[in-house]
Amino acid sequence: MEIFVQRTKVLQISLIAIFSAFLVELIFGLYSNSLGLVTDSIHALLDSIVTLILLLAARLAIKPPDKEHTYGHGKIESLGGLIGGIAIFLIALFFIYESIHRLQSPHPSILPGLFAIVGGLYTIGIDIFRIFLLKKSIKKIGGTTLKADFYHAFMDLGSTLVAIIGIILVSYGFYNGDFIAALVLGGLLAFLSLKLIYKTAQELTDIISPELVNKVREIVFSTENVVDVGAVLMRKSGDTIFADITITLRGDTSFDEAHEISNRVERNIKKEIENMAITIHFEPTWENVPLDAKIFEIAKNIAGVKGVHNVITHKSKGKTYSNLHLMVDREMDLNSAHKISEKVEEQIQKAIPEIEHVTIHLEPFLEIPENFSREDRIAEEKIEKILEKYHEIKKIGRIVSLNFENILKIDIDCSFDRDLSIEKVHDLTSEIEHIIRLEIKNSVITIHPEPD
Repeated sequence: MEIFVQRTKVLQISLIAIFSAFLVELIFGLYSNSLGLVTDSIHALLDSIVTLILLLAARLAIKPPDKEHTYGHGKIESLGGLIGGIAIFLIALFFIYESIHRLQSPHPSILPGLFAIVGGLYTIGIDIFRIFLLKKSIKKIGGTTLKADFYHAFMDLGSTLVAIIGIILVSYGFYNGDFIAALVLGGLLAFLSLKLIYKTAQELTDIISPELVNKVREIVFSTENVVDVGAVLMRKSGDTIFADITITLRGDTSFDEAHEISNRVERNIKKEIENMAITIHFEPTWENVPLDAKIFEIAKNIAGVKGVHNVITHKSKGKTYSNLHLMVDREMDLNSAHKISEKVEEQIQKAIPEIEHVTIHLEPFLEIPENFSREDRIAEEKIEKILEKYHEIKKIGRIVSLNFENILKIDIDCSFDRDLSIEKVHDLTSEIEHIIRLEIKNSVITIHPEPD
């Protein structure tokens, strides 16, 4: 946005400068009876009109996106550049025509004086000022409207020089020198204008450099965790390059992870290419994803499943088997829970035909609230008595019980014999949890075992 504002300021200065040149040339030309200077003043007036069109285009390009222009108004600048290019081309054709016509016409009878040269010198000063201003601005902020006005300024300088040279040559009797110089200038301007017209017309048709697209594709593909790159659609509007990019991620990638990968792709592109507006689409692929991850993803998306854990796949005699723990609503009856497990098994075998059989362990799901209201000392005393019955427990540590409505959250720290195997410790903690649940209903228990 700031770049567009800077362009309008530059074009405003250019417009004021060239319009002042029109007034000076017209007054001096009429006073000195110089047809060449009057003609050049009309050219300066036309150039003022074209610069005004470019200024309006640059201002319209500043407007933010709206319902009808969701990509913004940057294309208006390209349209302004196209109009400016066509105007230059028509003026160049007029120069060429007028030069040929005057070469075939009788020599002029009225000769302008020194006063006409002074008017022309003022315009040359203005043109040089515009050329330096616009060239510096193009290098700094770019823009097709500034390029179009730069060509106009160059054309003004050339035409004014031609007018002055013509006045001098005519004064020395070489009447055709003015027209030959104008013919060469017209040809050069026609070439420059056609180049500008071609470039802006291409921008309006959303052309984009294949090298730039390949560069973006390479950046995306080299980003960590991107499996593949799909469609890369790019278009340019003003100075902004819009890109819609499709990337492929592993099917077991979480939404948060996928979002972070997309942000990483966007950062990598913007680090290499400026003025990019990027939209990333991601698609899953299950190719080369472990079976356990596929099964987990299938199971957790079945209606009624509250949680999935302990997913294990194994092979026996060339056949693949799967075991998993499925959590369902704790108030659900066995028949309803079994129907959910059948649906899970059906979807797993449909998606992964190589699995021979699926064994599902059903568990009640208990949602744990984030905030608990108070401690339950009575429950803690009951738990301590249960733990004291186990000689394998060498030390009973912290027992914290937090009550929330009808749920009791219990955290237990205790030390076991350091020589016990982890399997034995797991069996003991599972047994203790079971006994506590029998004693204290609606309890959620976490036992943290430590070596003595």
